[in-house]
Amino acid sequence: MAELTGRALIASRCAKFFKNGDFVNLGIGVPLMCVNYLPEGVELWLEAEIGTVGSGPSPSWDDVDIDCIDAGGQPASIIPGGSVYDNETSFMFIRGGHIDAAVLGTLQVDQEGSIANWTIPGKLVPGMGGAMDLCAGVKKIIVATDHCEKNGQSKILKKCTLPLTGYQCVTDIVTERCYFEVTPEGLVLREVAPGYTVEDILACTDADVIVPDEVGVMQ
Repeated sequence: MAELTGRALIASRCAKFFKNGDFVNLGIGVPLMCVNYLPEGVELWLEAEIGTVGSGPSPSWDDVDIDCIDAGGQPASIIPGGSVYDNETSFMFIRGGHIDAAVLGTLQVDQEGSIANWTIPGKLVPGMGGAMDLCAGVKKIIVATDHCEKNGQSKILKKCTLPLTGYQCVTDIVTERCYFEVTPEGLVLREVAPGYTVEDILACTDADVIVPDEVGVMQ
């Protein structure tokens, strides 16, 4: 199998956090790709704010059901035993602490574990969706993001400058270049993607980084 890179690598690494039987919420974009990289023997109950538990892998276009889409408007599937319900029940799952993990994209994330992913001041947005509820009600918040903006500016900061979605709630940060664990002491560099060195990560990260004696290889 070819070595994963870029966003496929992010999704594959995020999928390794899950345990069999977990209830998981996946954000739009790269987070939704996680279902395509689940480790062998791991089956999840995927919860979506739109009102489903039991979302399955992305179907091929030949097998699309136009009545079954994800939060991003893309084709989705529901596994046997899954259910469809109203939006109120969906947020009861989230706010009641019944979701084991959530994977979210972001505009910024900082070394304190705060996340800003819903708006840029002065820009029109449709709303914050369920991100704030997820940050407040889910036990494990995993950020899946490109390491830098298109202009090369780091998205992993000492302190978020955009309006926050959640305060000190992020537990893990996965980019196409590395994996950070968020700890009370700060960001710990746990793994580096193939083709990158520890020095590369330090050079492209605005946040302070703790480098342990052993740093693994991301896959």
